[in-house]
Amino acid sequence: MSENGAPRILLVDDEEAIQKLLTYPMEKEGYNITQARDGEEALEKFHQQQFDLVVLDIMLPGISGIDVCRVIRAESTVPIIMLTAKSDEFDKVLGLEIGADDYITKPFSIREFRSRVKAQLRRAEMARKPAEVTREVMEVEKLRIDFLKRNVFVSGDKVDLTYKEFELLKTLVAHPGRVFGRGALLQLVWGDSDFRDPRTVDVHIRHLREKIEPDPHDPEYIFTVRGAGYKFRDM
Repeated sequence: MSENGAPRILLVDDEEAIQKLLTYPMEKEGYNITQARDGEEALEKFHQQQFDLVVLDIMLPGISGIDVCRVIRAESTVPIIMLTAKSDEFDKVLGLEIGADDYITKPFSIREFRSRVKAQLRRAEMARKPAEVTREVMEVEKLRIDFLKRNVFVSGDKVDLTYKEFELLKTLVAHPGRVFGRGALLQLVWGDSDFRDPRTVDVHIRHLREKIEPDPHDPEYIFTVRGAGYKFRDM
């Protein structure tokens, strides 16, 4: 949030018409808009200040929107809405796989855009709270998780997890199918990522797989998304 409490949005698009179409009405509603017109400028501005939402066009000069999304998601859980053309079906799927939260197909109305923005900001506000699950106990094939008692069972046998291993599993399970970068998991599970080695996450994921996966080298629950991070299987 900005000093006056307005949500900060990083708007990344090389089309002047899109920048004007979105910036003026959103600022009129109280949002704080920062513009970027290519991938390099987007990453530079993203690292200069905190944002509550990133709106990111896939087709950018220089660094592509897909690559910008991958970098941001590896460092942050900030919601990302991608802007795509109708013909970019492959890019839509890829964008969601590497961590985008939503996409809007051009052309779109400012009403639709406003609705998507509000939805993602609401989700982000909820996500800032400790990871919660809707059930006390969850079962996925041979894996059983009792969230209240913090117990995990595989094929009926109790598995001993460390505090961080359980928190890591709970965070992934609370958002099935969502990709979390290492930096994002450090923020959510460890509380910060500034002075921690991202490989900390890799080590904990490896130990977690060794304890819950039937075959840690061919996981059924926790998947690696190359270049992006980790996710728990879709329910």
